[in-house]
Amino acid sequence: MPVITFAHHKGGTGKTTACLNIAGFLNKTGKKVLIIDCDPQANATSGLGVKPGTAGCDIYDVFMSGTEGFKQISLSSAVLTTDTGPDLCPASLDLAGAEPYLYGREDHVSLLKTAIKTVAKKYDAVLVDTPPSMGQFLINGLVAADHTVVTMDTGPFALQGIESLRTIFSDIGEYTGKTVVPGMAIVTRGKIVHEEMSPAREVVDGLKRLLGIPGTADLERTRFEEIMAAMQQEFPLAYAIPYDPMVPEAQKRGIPISECAEDSPAAKEYAEITNVIGGWR
Repeated sequence: MPVITFAHHKGGTGKTTACLNIAGFLNKTGKKVLIIDCDPQANATSGLGVKPGTAGCDIYDVFMSGTEGFKQISLSSAVLTTDTGPDLCPASLDLAGAEPYLYGREDHVSLLKTAIKTVAKKYDAVLVDTPPSMGQFLINGLVAADHTVVTMDTGPFALQGIESLRTIFSDIGEYTGKTVVPGMAIVTRGKIVHEEMSPAREVVDGLKRLLGIPGTADLERTRFEEIMAAMQQEFPLAYAIPYDPMVPEAQKRGIPISECAEDSPAAKEYAEITNVIGGWR
């Protein structure tokens, strides 16, 4: 049973989106999947149609279990069955309050790994969504992971993010003794669907080209190509998810894209990625 952690220290790179949609396609192939939401923002929880803070207990209680003054809560006690297939250990804003307590525990970097071992026989895969920060929950997710997937955006600072990630993973390795070597990178909103450009943008880009100036789409395409080239050099596997309006639509509906638009451009790419991840051990 592989534990797959989705990680990046920056927000908005598509960690949660990738985690949910890959889980959805894994579920469609008949695999029993658990998603663990380790982000106090609880977007993975909302993304599976569960309102944060409404569960009897959640990942906050699991992390605090065994801490003086808190009762013992097993991971299985915090797991919910969702309407869309994957099981979920939800998060809530309470999780932000757990971090100061964890630093005082000798086992603070391996709490999640220990908890996951108790449910290992129930699942074919465990997917961990981590917060965009360098804290205990990201560290726990990476220590627990058999495989790490990093997500990248196509913003102007994306290439700088590669060096930052390398440094962070090296620091975590020195801190925990766990070597972190990401096995895959996913560039979200990577392939620009030019036919969906607004008419006004097309006109402006056309005028720029007449003047010998690269249009906005040209610049974005060039940056995307540079980012993908860097990803392919840095990581064993690199994929790009095209812009697809069905991605935010699925998020609003609280379901993976596999449940509402499995033939859409982004869904087809997530399905291909899932075929690879489905063979991980």
